[in-house]
Amino acid sequence: MNDVEAGTEIVSAGRGVLLAVTDVVEESPDARSLVFTVPEQLRDRFTYRPGQFLTLRIPSDQTGSVARCYSLASSPHTDSELKVTIKRTVGGYGSNWLCDNVSAGETIEVLPPAGVFTPSSLDTDFLLWAAGSGITPVMSILKSAMASGSGRVVLCYANRDERSVIFAAELRELAARYAGRLTVLHWLESVQGLPTRAQLTGFARTVFSGSATFESFICGPAAFMSVVKEALSEAGLPRERIHLEVFQSLSSDPFANEMSCAADHSDGGDAATVRIDLDGASHRLRWPRRATLVDTMIAADLDVPYSCREGQCGSCAATVLGGQVNMAASEVLQAEDLADGLILACQATPVSDELHIKF
Repeated sequence: MNDVEAGTEIVSAGRGVLLAVTDVVEESPDARSLVFTVPEQLRDRFTYRPGQFLTLRIPSDQTGSVARCYSLASSPHTDSELKVTIKRTVGGYGSNWLCDNVSAGETIEVLPPAGVFTPSSLDTDFLLWAAGSGITPVMSILKSAMASGSGRVVLCYANRDERSVIFAAELRELAARYAGRLTVLHWLESVQGLPTRAQLTGFARTVFSGSATFESFICGPAAFMSVVKEALSEAGLPRERIHLEVFQSLSSDPFANEMSCAADHSDGGDAATVRIDLDGASHRLRWPRRATLVDTMIAADLDVPYSCREGQCGSCAATVLGGQVNMAASEVLQAEDLADGLILACQATPVSDELHIKF
């Protein structure tokens, strides 16, 4: 937390912005939401899509600070303020610090919204799956689809017990308001046990009723997402309609504005040429063979979207329209994404001599 005025851009950190916490909402015994107000002059930078996340800088006595990503539970279609939800995890420094130390009126350094766990269109049917705090980005998608979409939404939400349910009252209110379009199913381990693949496959088949038009978004523990993905595939949903959110702990500092010398000197003149379409403008750059696209764009003073620089958050996702790249890591991209030409710019190095990439 900081004493600097909210809305200030932190020049020394390079990329962060201080946002004021205007409210703290206790969502369940072990989860709370932080509500941020975005100053008018920063509205464009904090425009977001349902399902995206914020990266928060959290003070640390050992390292000075740590960065943690938390999904937005607010919807850009219904909410004027940003809301992230944090659930305590055993041994989790960031979640426990935020739950124990943040009050309304304080400020936190934040990076703009990022992430690829977001629908391409709201005018479709959705089958949403969440477990525990995985409800956070799913809630953003659900509210957006209800407010601005035209299809049906079915949510299957798994928790240990009734007390663990985050957004319980809000989900009841939404289900009542959109009774003709929204179905909410709670799965409680204390009552029903852990869901099996066979049970989830049967449920999915009932929802689909022979239709494969649903888009399915899944967020929760890895084991939960794996069994749901298998169930959906068995039920006949095409793989390209199954979307998983994957978070990893960050080991680097995404708030630092690092300028990579590698982009200028590492290849002794051996470089590709890349055309980059970014924010409505086209740029043509020399791309050294050993430099990542993010490093190359930073060196060229382009405002490239990125956060972790480790291939774990999806902030720098882009599409290859021409040419070929090597990817060092792609944990947040599925095989179908890669086949469609999606890459992570922080992990991509050029193979072809000429490339065309769009953000």
